[in-house]
Amino acid sequence: MRMEGLQKLLLVLLILGCRGTLGGAEYLKYKDPKQPLNARINDLLKRMTLAEKIGQMSQIERENATADVLKTYFIGSVLSGGGSVPAPQASIETWVNMVNGMQKAALSTRLGIPIIYGIDAVHGHSNVYKATVFPHNVGLGATRDPALVKKIGAATALEVRATGIPYVFAPCVAVCRDPRWGRCYESYSEDPKLVKEMTEIIPGLQGDIPANSRKGVPFVAGKRNVAACAKHYVGDGGTYKGINENNTIISQHGLLSIHMPPYYSAVIKGVSTVMVSFSSWNGVKMHANHYLVTDFLKNKLHFRGFVISDWQGIDRITSPPHANYSYSIQAGIHAGIDMVMIPFAYTEFIKDLTYQVQNNVIPMSRINDAVRRILRVKFTVGLFENPYADPSLADQLGKKEHRDLAREAVRKSLVLLKNGKSANDPMLPLPKKAKKILVAGSHADNLGYQCGGWTITWQGLSGNNNTIGTTVLDAVKSTVDPSTEVIFSENPDPEFVKQSMFSYAIVVVGEHPYAETDGDNLNLTIPYPGPSVIQNVCSCIKCVVIIISGRPIVIEPYIGMIDSLVAAWLPGTEGQGVADVLFGDYGFSGKLSRTWFKSVEQLPMNFDDPHYDPLFPYGFGLTTMPSKAN
Repeated sequence: MRMEGLQKLLLVLLILGCRGTLGGAEYLKYKDPKQPLNARINDLLKRMTLAEKIGQMSQIERENATADVLKTYFIGSVLSGGGSVPAPQASIETWVNMVNGMQKAALSTRLGIPIIYGIDAVHGHSNVYKATVFPHNVGLGATRDPALVKKIGAATALEVRATGIPYVFAPCVAVCRDPRWGRCYESYSEDPKLVKEMTEIIPGLQGDIPANSRKGVPFVAGKRNVAACAKHYVGDGGTYKGINENNTIISQHGLLSIHMPPYYSAVIKGVSTVMVSFSSWNGVKMHANHYLVTDFLKNKLHFRGFVISDWQGIDRITSPPHANYSYSIQAGIHAGIDMVMIPFAYTEFIKDLTYQVQNNVIPMSRINDAVRRILRVKFTVGLFENPYADPSLADQLGKKEHRDLAREAVRKSLVLLKNGKSANDPMLPLPKKAKKILVAGSHADNLGYQCGGWTITWQGLSGNNNTIGTTVLDAVKSTVDPSTEVIFSENPDPEFVKQSMFSYAIVVVGEHPYAETDGDNLNLTIPYPGPSVIQNVCSCIKCVVIIISGRPIVIEPYIGMIDSLVAAWLPGTEGQGVADVLFGDYGFSGKLSRTWFKSVEQLPMNFDDPHYDPLFPYGFGLTTMPSKAN
């Protein structure tokens, strides 16, 4: 009888074993979409080893993410840094195959936890060839149109999803208080209220959060949306002299009233992730600031998504970077960073963090909190049910509706600073019909300059062959009457200008592309030969000067000789929007999102300062009506 009972037991065990091995018939609660979110998280978390947990906390660069690496280290996330692409001018198919290939490797691991792939889509899906490149945030701030920005978020999400990517490192909700900062164009405004309004891009990217959602819980509506990232927490736009990654010297009241408000809105709108700033607050590195990351963001604001470091952000806790990596890991993880953008030294990070947990330097409770947050976002995005790219979205990249939206954004972002040498004699809108017109300047026929940094590459490029779009020159030519002769000269000789009998001139000059620290600039002058082009042209004939720049720059010395002046910011690929307004098909409506200073000696100078003496004040912008004559 005992023998018979033993045989029955062995038979039951054999059947259960077969069920476990034959095609995953075993019921796994975390794989059941009908289960409540927290039940799925708890079930998966209790199954995970320390190696699997630390793998989830690791984000590595695309170029390192081989199938072997992803499987061996249980990597949780992969990113494309600025300009990191599978191939030059890579097609959608190439992007999708790369991301799907990485996902396949992740899903083949013991627990089959999908990776979350992230990319900087800061003004459209701008790393990708043929994508719609929208105006940078400084221009979007000038539109004063949160509903438009929400539509831009939705369009960006579709283009990103078309390449198989579910996560973007956007929006930047910095409140730039000094235009000398190289990231000022990534900020919507110097005014925290306006930046707060522009967090409407988050429900554009992620979808509208349901009215009954718990505050601080991440939300992503579905396969046509992406997880967003509010960055860079906090005070990145307030550093001393605008020096990138430097020290923001300000009281707690100042920090909370100027730099924190956009995060209140982002958390309420269900932002999935928050990226920590390289900068310091009163000498304490944000990547090591337990009070602001854990006590304030996680506990006081009830943020339930995950906190991610910036690129090698924990390395830079020490000076020089990576000088004491063990300390940096301890300080960063203790501060409350959940996912670490390593992006290259992942083996060192994983080994050191493992040692610290095993030796009780970092408690397991902190690791579990980090992994719980990461899994919450992955479940919310729907990666367990839909880990792979949706091929039906392939036609979204650079589609006409998105380019039309970008063109509308360009129109609304243009700020008219001067219109005629007297109020009674406006120059704009320009007549489409004229005998001969001059288009001049380094930025008139340069799509790369027009788009700025974070376009195709990290720092941006010069030229018209890097992606698809319309330059200002192309836009002018396609807008004027067929009988109007358009002459282009990048840097015309004054004698040529005088002798050529032009009806008027359009001069387009400005900054060359830059990103981050490379854009830090203490003098903010127009690069050569911009000033001489203005002088050579505007001293001879009626001219409108269009400034392509990521911030206000020194223009006061030339303002007297200029008939009309337009701030076009960094408009992106749809230059036709400039011509739409210039020639009066639409009126000018943009308002300065930043104070336009007279000289850099006045900086920092913001709209709420007691001694405020700008060239053009915050909120300034002349308006025109659409032209009937055209």
